[in-house]
Amino acid sequence: MIEFPPGLLLIVGAILVPLLPHVVRNAYMLALPVIGFWGLLVLPEGIHFGFDLFGYTLAPVRVDGLSLIFGYIFHIAAAISIIFAFHMKDSVQQMAGLIYAGSAIGGAFAGDLITLFVYWEGTAIASVFLIWANKSEHAYKTGMRYLIIQVGSGVLLLAGAILQFKASGSLDFAKMELSGPGPVLIFIAFGIKAAFPLLHNWLQDSYPEATVTGTVFLSAFTTKLAIYALARGFPGTEMLIWIGATMAAFPIFYALIENDLRRVLAYSLNNQLGYMVVAVGVGTEMALNGAAAHAVSHVLYKALLFMSMGAVLYRTGTAKASELGGLYKSMPYTTGFCMVGAASISAFPLFSGFISKSIIIAAVAEQGHWVAWIVLLFAAAGVLLYSGIKVPYFAFFNQDSGQRPQEAPLNMLIAMGITAFLCIAIGIYPAPLLAALPFPEDFQAYTTSHVITHLQLLLFSALVFTYLVKKGYYPPQLKAINLDFDWTYRRLIPNVIRSLGNVFVPADRQIRSAFLNRVEKFIAGVFRHHGPEGLLARTWPTGSTVLWVAVLLSLYMLFYFI
Repeated sequence: MIEFPPGLLLIVGAILVPLLPHVVRNAYMLALPVIGFWGLLVLPEGIHFGFDLFGYTLAPVRVDGLSLIFGYIFHIAAAISIIFAFHMKDSVQQMAGLIYAGSAIGGAFAGDLITLFVYWEGTAIASVFLIWANKSEHAYKTGMRYLIIQVGSGVLLLAGAILQFKASGSLDFAKMELSGPGPVLIFIAFGIKAAFPLLHNWLQDSYPEATVTGTVFLSAFTTKLAIYALARGFPGTEMLIWIGATMAAFPIFYALIENDLRRVLAYSLNNQLGYMVVAVGVGTEMALNGAAAHAVSHVLYKALLFMSMGAVLYRTGTAKASELGGLYKSMPYTTGFCMVGAASISAFPLFSGFISKSIIIAAVAEQGHWVAWIVLLFAAAGVLLYSGIKVPYFAFFNQDSGQRPQEAPLNMLIAMGITAFLCIAIGIYPAPLLAALPFPEDFQAYTTSHVITHLQLLLFSALVFTYLVKKGYYPPQLKAINLDFDWTYRRLIPNVIRSLGNVFVPADRQIRSAFLNRVEKFIAGVFRHHGPEGLLARTWPTGSTVLWVAVLLSLYMLFYFI
């Protein structure tokens, strides 16, 4: 059997996409992740395709339990996303989606930091075309911001890798300690892609601006690759517990007041990443299993929710809660699939989120991190308010908007149906997922305490939502822009710089003009009295005048070109 590096098949295979007829193209694209998934099943653990480059040993492919579980779910997500996009004929988006997915898969198997950097930047460059494909001025500007942040993350990763190599003499991508500039830069690079607090706004800025199909791709790969990288490079780093707890809590308040339902889902994505980051910070085998299991669950139910809102956007032209309602009458299948996604993200028993969240919460409690444990329980209750109830309620069941769009296209329904089946299958029979985790795991999610605790949280949240809506206290869904931290660098800092410029630029221009006039008069006077030949003859012995003329000419050019 011919072995090939995971992910490379999708990247290379994308080259042929524009050359194929549309019907053949769909089958061809779907075959790539299917073949890639089969390749993982027969690829033995260990280091593969290693080689020396300029005297340095690189390990492009490392196969172990941690990389395999992410490789499996990335291939599944790619296949589902491709099916969801069957109706699309834009070859640029199709190529970008394949290269993006392939880069994420390759990054999950990278055995060294240089290989990781290459795939890391591959995900950034390929994914931005899924935003630009919206073909609006706003999408272009959003894509540019997204690209700068994502490429900047890669630059930090490369700089950290170089410093780490100088300090340790190794490029291996393995566990690191935050004890030097190299690991710190790598940690920040991972944090940007994982959407750490204050570094998170690129997520809510970009995902809702992507195309209907592009958002489904985006929801699966970038942030989960970052979670994998944190689990590989910084397991047990206590700082991550508090970072993750913050991530799990703060998006709740933004999501409750957000009108754009795709932005609500982007905030909930941030919230769910917090669970995984906490688990990586705890760092035990059980916690890392929980992080990997939740990554699998999250890829599925978040894709399902984004697909359902994408179908609504595709049929109605909007995903604003204030403009929707009553769609269950004409889009019953999409409504049902959205409800499955909502139940999964809310961790209802018999759905996938219940399994993975239970592992994480139990692992956090087992290590005595009680503050983080309480925050995660609070976040579990909050997620029902804004994702479990808000999204399906305002899209499908709220006051009738009068819209009667067609049901989603067949390919979208098939993709949503497959994903919904997996969400339910994992919840009912989690044994295959537990068997695929990086470490042996015999966790029993369906114990009396786990089930009762989660049902109490869910019942409490449902009652709170009902009370707030009935009393009119629930935040109204308004056509408004909610300010987040990105306001500081998108509005505040540029305005401050512009204001300072209005004060200092005129004064700066006057100073430069006066200086340049004096320099011109001085040089003109020297040449008028002595001439070039006389100047050299009179000053050559000491060189003082020549030196001053050279200095002044240099300053003149410097001030002129600034």
